[in-house]
Amino acid sequence: MIHEIAVVSGKGGTGKTTIAASFAAIGAPLVLADCDVDASDLHILLHPTINKKEDFIASKVAVIDPDLCTDCGLCVTHCRYGAAYPPHIDTIACEGCGVCEYVCPTGAIRLEDKVSGMTYESQTRFGPMSHARLHPGEGNSGKLVTEVRKRALRLAQTSGLEKVLIDGSPGVGCPVIATLTGARLGIVVTEPTVSGIHDMERVLDLMARFRVTPLVILNKYDLNPSKSEEIEEYCREQGIEILGRIPFNPIMTESMVQARTLPEYAPGSGITQTLRSMWNRVVELLTEIERARGRH
Repeated sequence: MIHEIAVVSGKGGTGKTTIAASFAAIGAPLVLADCDVDASDLHILLHPTINKKEDFIASKVAVIDPDLCTDCGLCVTHCRYGAAYPPHIDTIACEGCGVCEYVCPTGAIRLEDKVSGMTYESQTRFGPMSHARLHPGEGNSGKLVTEVRKRALRLAQTSGLEKVLIDGSPGVGCPVIATLTGARLGIVVTEPTVSGIHDMERVLDLMARFRVTPLVILNKYDLNPSKSEEIEEYCREQGIEILGRIPFNPIMTESMVQARTLPEYAPGSGITQTLRSMWNRVVELLTEIERARGRH
C-alpha cells in the first residue's frame, strides 16, 4: 500500500515548501512529488539529478496552411477568442477549440499538439522525485499535477517505497484539487493572520469534501498569539488535529538562503526536533489509518 501525504496551504508564503523539504530529509527514503507546477521550487532545496525529461502536451493549437487559405474570413467571424488572423493564428490567444478547423471551407486549418510544459523524473538524496514545469501563461495545471502524481506512484512501485510526499500548490483551485484527490493525509500549513485563517478554512473544507484526513501546522505562531488561539479554537471545534506549532526563527530563512533543508542546516535546532516529532506523528497516523481500513 502506497501512502500519499500532501502538504498544502490556503495561501502562499506560509512555509509549505520549507516544511515539505524538511519532512523529506527526516522521512527519507521516500518519493517526492512537487505538484506546485505553476511555480515549482522544491528542487531548489533538493538539487535533483534529472534522469528523464519529457514534453507535456495537454492541448492543441490551430495552424493555417497559407497555400490553402482563401482569406474568406469565416475563422475570424467564428473565433470567440480573437485568435484568427488569416493566414496566421495567435498561438497565445488560441484555445484549441477547433471551431476554425470546422468552419474552414478549404481545409486550410488543422489542430496540432501544443507543448505546455515539461515533466521530470529525478533522483534526490532523499529518494526519487517527480516534478514538472508549466510554461508561462499555459493552462491545464490540474492535468499536469495528475501526471506528476501518476509518475510519483510509478516511482514508488518500482523503487519499493511506501510513502509519497507531495508539495502542493497554495489556494483551493484546480491544481490543489488534483493534488488532494485520493491522498491519504493532507497537512495544511497556515500562519496567524486574517488571510491565513480564512484560506486555511477554505482548504480544510475542500479536504473534507474529498475525505482527506486533515492535519494543521501553525507556522510562526508566536507572531500573533490571539490569531494563533483563533486557529486552534477553530481546529478544536472541527475535530482537526494540530500537528505542531513552529515559532518564528530566522534560521529557517538562513537554511533557504543556503539552499539546504532545515534538518541538514541545523540538525540540533529546536525547530528540527519539532519537525521530527511532527513526522513521527504522521507515520503513526498512517499506521492507524491502515489498521482501520483493514478492519473494514
